[in-house]
Order: sequence, then C-alpha cells, then structure tokens
Amino acid sequence: MTGRKSIKYKFTRVYLRTASLLRRKLGQLKMTEHLFMMLAASLIGVLAGFGAVGIKALIHYISDLSFSGEGTLLQNIADAPLYLKILVPALGGLIVGPLIYFFAPEAKGHGVPEVMQSVLTKGGIIRPRVAFIKAIASSITIGTGGSVGKEGPIIQIGSTIGSSIGQLLNVPTSRLKVLVGCGAAAGIAGAFNAPVAGVLFAVEIILMDFAIASFSPIVIASVVATVISHSFEGDFAAFNVSKFELVSAWEVFFYIILGGLAGIASFLFIKVLYFFEDFWDEKVKIKPYFKAMFGGLIIGIIAIFFPEVMGVGYDSIDAAINGRDLVYHGFGSDLLNNLGGVDFITHSAWIMALILVFVKIFATSMTLGSGGSGGVFAPSLFIGAMLGAAYGWLVHLFFPEITAGTGAYALVAMGGMVAGTTRAPITAILIVFELTKENAIILPLMLTCIGAVIISSKFSKESIYTLKLIQRNINIRDRAETNIMKSILVADVFRRDIKIIPEDMKFADCVRTLISERVPIVAVNAKNGDFKGIITLNDIKDQLFEKDELHHLLIAGDLVTGDIRSVKLADNCHRALKILNKSSTDHLPVIDTDNANKLIGVIWRRDIDDSYHKEIERVEMTSDFASKILISNSSDDVQFMESYSVSEVALPKDFVGKTLAGIGIRKKYGVDVLSIRKSKPNDKSNKRTSITAIPNANHRFEENDILIIAGETENINKFKSLI
Repeated sequence: MTGRKSIKYKFTRVYLRTASLLRRKLGQLKMTEHLFMMLAASLIGVLAGFGAVGIKALIHYISDLSFSGEGTLLQNIADAPLYLKILVPALGGLIVGPLIYFFAPEAKGHGVPEVMQSVLTKGGIIRPRVAFIKAIASSITIGTGGSVGKEGPIIQIGSTIGSSIGQLLNVPTSRLKVLVGCGAAAGIAGAFNAPVAGVLFAVEIILMDFAIASFSPIVIASVVATVISHSFEGDFAAFNVSKFELVSAWEVFFYIILGGLAGIASFLFIKVLYFFEDFWDEKVKIKPYFKAMFGGLIIGIIAIFFPEVMGVGYDSIDAAINGRDLVYHGFGSDLLNNLGGVDFITHSAWIMALILVFVKIFATSMTLGSGGSGGVFAPSLFIGAMLGAAYGWLVHLFFPEITAGTGAYALVAMGGMVAGTTRAPITAILIVFELTKENAIILPLMLTCIGAVIISSKFSKESIYTLKLIQRNINIRDRAETNIMKSILVADVFRRDIKIIPEDMKFADCVRTLISERVPIVAVNAKNGDFKGIITLNDIKDQLFEKDELHHLLIAGDLVTGDIRSVKLADNCHRALKILNKSSTDHLPVIDTDNANKLIGVIWRRDIDDSYHKEIERVEMTSDFASKILISNSSDDVQFMESYSVSEVALPKDFVGKTLAGIGIRKKYGVDVLSIRKSKPNDKSNKRTSITAIPNANHRFEENDILIIAGETENINKFKSLI
C-alpha cells in the first residue's frame, strides 16, 4: 500500500470510528427527531457563521496584500502600476487553476448550481474537502482582482458544512437535504447579515420546496449564523443608503420600465456567462489548470481601462446607491473625456455607468469561464446598480419634478437584477431590503423585481443557476418524487370494485343504484359489453328534483359525458395524476391494455397519494442503508428487516445502452435501483462516485456503471446471477 493510500485508509478508519461513536452517543440521549434537527441546525449555523466571517477576512487580507495602499480598494487598484494590474490577477489564476483541478473540481465556478446538483442527484452528499478548497480558491480569485463575488462561495461552503455534518451523523436523505439547506441559509445570513433572506434563498432556490417541516431547522441555522456575524461585524446594514422616498405616484411607471430593463440585462448576463464558459471549455485548447491564469490576464488588461470591475465592486455600488458622483478611474474615463471634451464624464456619468454594465458582464464571464472561483451575486448587484444609476440619471434629467435621484433607481435595480438572474423575486426583495434596512423601498422594489422576472423569463426559462444543471442533462423539473410516481404502476393501485350498469337503465333506477349502493360513481356499459362512461352523483344532481318526470325520458347512456379520459393498466401513476390535474374529477376509469373498450376498474387520486407516501417511506428507509454503503465504500450486502437487504452489484452487460424504464427492473426482477455509481476503467484506486439517488427512469446505462439495489434477498441473489 502506497503512502498516499495508507494515509487515506487511516483517515477513513478514524472518520468511520468517530462517526460511529458519535451516532452511538447521540442514540443514547434518546432525542426526538425535532430536537435532533434543531441541534444539528444550530451546529451548522455556528460553523457556517464562522466560515462566512473567516472567508471575508481572508479576502480582505489577500486584497490588501495584492493592492496595498491607504485608500479604498478601488483607489488602491487604480493607483497600482500597470504591471501589477495585469500580473496579480494572472498570478491568482495560476494558483487557483491547479488547486481546483487537482483537489476539488466542484469548487470551480459560482458554487450554487453544484449545491443544487447535490440535492437533486446525490441526496445532498457533498465532499467535505469542497469547503476548504472553495474557501481558498475563492479568496485568492477575489483578492487578486477576479470579477466575482463572495456570496456564492460562502453558500457552497455553508452547504458543504451542512452535508458533512449530516453524513457524519448518517442522517436519512430527506434530512440530509434539509441540513444542506441549513448551510446555504446560514451562508447567506452570515455574508449579508440577512437571516430572513437566507431562509428564503434556501427554500426557494436550493431546496425548491416550501414544506413546513424544512423551515424550523433552516430558520435556526440562519439566526445562529447571523448572531455569529453580528458578534464580529456588528448589527449593521451591508450598505448605508440615503433616505429613500417615492417622490410621485407617477414614478411607479418608471420603476416598471426599470424592471423590464433589468430583465433584459439579466438575460444578457446569463447568456454571455455561459457562452464564455462553453468557449473556454471547448474552444480554448490549453491545459485546464492553466486557463484561469489566462483569464486573470484578461481581467488585468480590462482593469487598465476599467479598474471598477475588479473584485466584488462594493465601492462603486455604494457610490451609486447613495447618489454620489461616481469617481471613475483608468484609461476608459480618460478616453471618454478626450472624445467628449472637458468634464464630459461629470455631465454624462450615465454613459460610463452604462458602459460598466457591459464591461462587468464580460469580466465576470471571463473570470468564471476560464476556471476562477467566485459567486455571481455581487456582480449582479454591481450590474444592477450601474444600470439603475444610468437610467435614474436620464429620467431625473427629463422629469426632475416627479422622480428621485439616481441612488433610488440604482438601489431598486440591484434587486431587479438579482430577481432576473435567479428567478427568485421573493428572495431578491428581502435580500435588498435587509441589505439596506430601508422600509420605503418595498413598493418600487416589488414592481421592479416582478417585472424583471417576467421579462427575463420571456427570453429564457432557466435562471443563472438552473441553466448549468440543464447543460449537465439534469432535469430539475423531474425530481426524485416524480421518478417515484413513474415507478408506481396503475396496475398496483387501481380498484376493481366498481358498480357497472347497462346503458338502457332508466334514470330513476340510476339514482336508486347510486344511493342504495352508497357509491360515488357507477360505470356504464353498452349492450355489447363495451365501456361507455362514468356517472357520478355530481352529474345528476341538477335532475334529482325532476326524477319522476324524467323517469321515462332519460336512460343511463344519456347521462354519460362524451369526453372520457382514462388510463391503462400499463400506465404509471405520474401519467394518471397529470390527467387528473387537468380534469375536475378525482378518479379515472382503468381500461384493459389490450382492449380499449373493456373497463376493468377505477383509480382514485387518494389511492395514488397513499401509494406515493408509502413508497417515499420505503425509499427513504432503503436509501439510509444505501448511504452506509456509499460512505464506507463497502461492497458487502447490508441486511435489514427479515429477508430484505441492500447490495452493490456490477451492471449486467445486457443492460448497457438501455434505460431504467425500458428494462423494467422493478417489475421484472423485484428489486429497486437506489443509486448508480461510475467506476473508472483501469483506475487502480477503484475510486467511485455516486451520480444519483433514486435515478431518473430515463437514465441510460453505460459500461462501468455499478448499481446499488434493494429488495428481498432472494430477488437480489437472482439479479446477481445475471452478471
């Protein structure tokens, strides 16, 4: 055994022993599930809060080291020699590129999509090392002038802390996802002193689930992280703004227009960012770990003309939202002055602010596309502030009596830009409110954020986070819950006990049958036995008071509606539920698969719901045991309950190229596929990675796939015989 493998082996043994001891001690305390989650959330809040404070301090230290001076960071960058402006970002990229490539590729980019991916496809599992590598890589990227923000990294670090604690305590998948959300909320809260926005961010973006059960621990984690942040930085707003006011009711229309402009800018930012990510990945033919260095070199060249785009850009944002004249630095302002004459910038500051919108979009895209590490939140705030300042300058120039100054529009546009890029308007509204502590901003902020989301969504359905997942073939709308619904067949849920009446039955007899049999529906068959439709009490309620007069006039066939929606035995419950949601009923006729005219039963919405919840409980129980295999990297069967176990098996050769749904593993072999690993060919370390828990029904198997299956031991042994 080599030295590196020996160290890894020893570390794994210590980790597993520590985890086992901790779980045993916690089990002896006999805590309720609610108390356990509260304590875990509190611990995550403490660690994520310190993580947020630590990474901000590290960024500040590296920034001072890179661009020293007595002024603000922007002034220090502007005053730095040209060679430092160019070489410092390149040096930062030279360090960050290999660090990410060799130790934690997940730390590349802005981090939030990676957290979402872990929740959607890995049950919330994130490697613990990601927190450390992300903190170092992002601090170096931002501190040396990379055009990114610190909030995304802090979110990923917090989420990794939440996932690591959950894995250490071996919590079920459902709880592990909540703990990841706790870490994300604590990260936002610690970064911005914004506990409410942190909670909303976690449930609206990370978990995409507003379930009440998730709220309590997320709130606890967010509050604890905020307390930690307050202890070091004080209870202050992130941005100190002048008093905001809505000058006139007519000004509402200007904010609606601003929302549209923010929506267009949001769409442009998303498209440009991913265009350059694809460009660097596919077109730039150099070693991946050197790309960040060349990206830093480009940022340094941009900084010669527009140093404002380096780093998080809070100095420029603060000036814009307070309505101060933006003091521009670099050759860009000199060039415009020379072109426009004396004091051109002073009298036409909106032009420079507008230029910075596009320059910032380009600079951020270069930093992230080339392999840098950092968030898109601060760049969104910067772009919004510059866009709002330019727009506010113009509307105030033409309508000075009914409009506020540029600072008001810059402040509101920040929220619009965040809403347009993330497609999370509630989070955007709350986070700008908590950043400024300004109550009067809410009305125009709501209008602008909603407008930005509507316009941005018109151009593209995906947000700046979800587009990356779509590009990785991760369908965020096809969640694990949907996959479970697709795995439940109508044949497993439907009922055969439905009363059938002939189509020539008289109206009064139909009513008598429905009432005396105490059934909500009856089926109607034609004389030849073909199914004709369904009659419910609701269908005949209007005729009940005239049943004596209608006794000889109406028959059962007259009461059947013409549009009959039905399902077949071979259909799944996901399809049945989609049909039910489009109709006004809570039941569907079930037709024979081979004979569309033969009724064999009915499926009820309540039965689908019951089956779904039972399946969720079963999957969560078996997933817990699968997670033990994932963590311990063991290939031994894990048995629980009598004659039921979880096992890791190689993919049968006949399955290669086929889909999970096409094979019908559950129906054919009586086992469930809980997870799929990728095994790298010719990899002596036998390192494997779980790619998904509860895989998509359309997942296509490839060579070297390894399955984690659950089922009766007898069925598992039969399945193993296929290999």
